[in-house]
Amino acid sequence: MKIDLNNIDELAWEKMSGLLPCTVQHSLTGEVLMQAYMSTEAIKESLASGKTTFYSRSKERLWTKGESSNNYLRLEGIYSDCDYDALLVQAIPDGPTCHLGNRSCFAEAPKPLLHELDSLIASRKGADTNESYTASLFSKGLKRVAQKVGEEGVEVALAAATADKDELANESADLLYHLLVALRANELSLDDVLEVLAKRRG
Repeated sequence: MKIDLNNIDELAWEKMSGLLPCTVQHSLTGEVLMQAYMSTEAIKESLASGKTTFYSRSKERLWTKGESSNNYLRLEGIYSDCDYDALLVQAIPDGPTCHLGNRSCFAEAPKPLLHELDSLIASRKGADTNESYTASLFSKGLKRVAQKVGEEGVEVALAAATADKDELANESADLLYHLLVALRANELSLDDVLEVLAKRRG
């Protein structure tokens, strides 16, 4: 159930002593960012301000993530589980979520696959070209990178036209990889593309 001002009272507040556990998820990537607790007032404040707000058990007050660091979590939606006793918040972070400076409080957890690949590709810029195909591709410049994207795009189109499912899957993987290289070669990332898609969805 998506939570709004009209259905807050349907949540299992009595069962959970007035505080519901809340998992925050990056709305574009699906990555889990942090875990906290929400009260009725925290939900109302989040919905009103658009900035994700929790209830701090240690401070015994409402706490807006980013109130001191400016690394706000821009609220996209709040959802309950099937028992109405736990919440999922989808948000877009303005910066690192973790107080240690990490993107997520679960920094050791694997990133979503495409984001892991995107980060790996970014790390190859300036690496030894003899040991990394990605590094060698970067070293050949934008025109060569763009050419590879075009070549792989043609391969995908041909596989699709012939209804060769295995070839289509393989060539699509190659295209996605080279597209990520092209983005990084132009100082962009997968997140930039996802933000455009999110705006179009809205």
